Amino acid sequence: MNALEWAAAGLGVANVALLVRRSLWNYPFALAMVSLYAIVFYRARLYSDTLLQGFFFVANVYGWQQWLAGRRDDGEVAVRTLSGRARIGWLAAILALTLGWGTLMHRLTDAAAPYWDASIAMGSVAAQILLAKRYVDNWPLWVAVDVAAIGLYAVKDLPLTAALYGLFLILACLGWREWARAAR
Repeated sequence: MNALEWAAAGLGVANVALLVRRSLWNYPFALAMVSLYAIVFYRARLYSDTLLQGFFFVANVYGWQQWLAGRRDDGEVAVRTLSGRARIGWLAAILALTLGWGTLMHRLTDAAAPYWDASIAMGSVAAQILLAKRYVDNWPLWVAVDVAAIGLYAVKDLPLTAALYGLFLILACLGWREWARAAR
């Protein structure tokens, strides 16, 4: 553990806590967090996660714009849900992209856990897109990603990051509950 990982983790906690509350202030914390985590993951040779941070940076800028445009008259950020067919489509896409990306990382790099890392990366991409578009369905996907990430980061000797994802798991459960209420 180093100061960079501590700083990224602190920013991550603030980011997700603000997401649960549907606060636009989550975005500055998110941008700072992903910038620091890109360095942390690169040093750990988790290249899918490193590249994912670049995606997260762009997706957070996009999400910020979407959330600003998606506020109701009372200032609250409006949320919605996917259809059953759309959920199946998202899951099939995640599986296909995980297999493809994992294969590339396995064959072209010295990635430490190419398929495990790829599943976290592709699940995170999908969850982040759904989050930016304000779908409640982002939260169960984040729950699955967090569970997988806790294990990977523990194995890769990133205990603070594993603990952070444990906290993210709790916050994702709370976010799921709060956003489901808001969707009703």
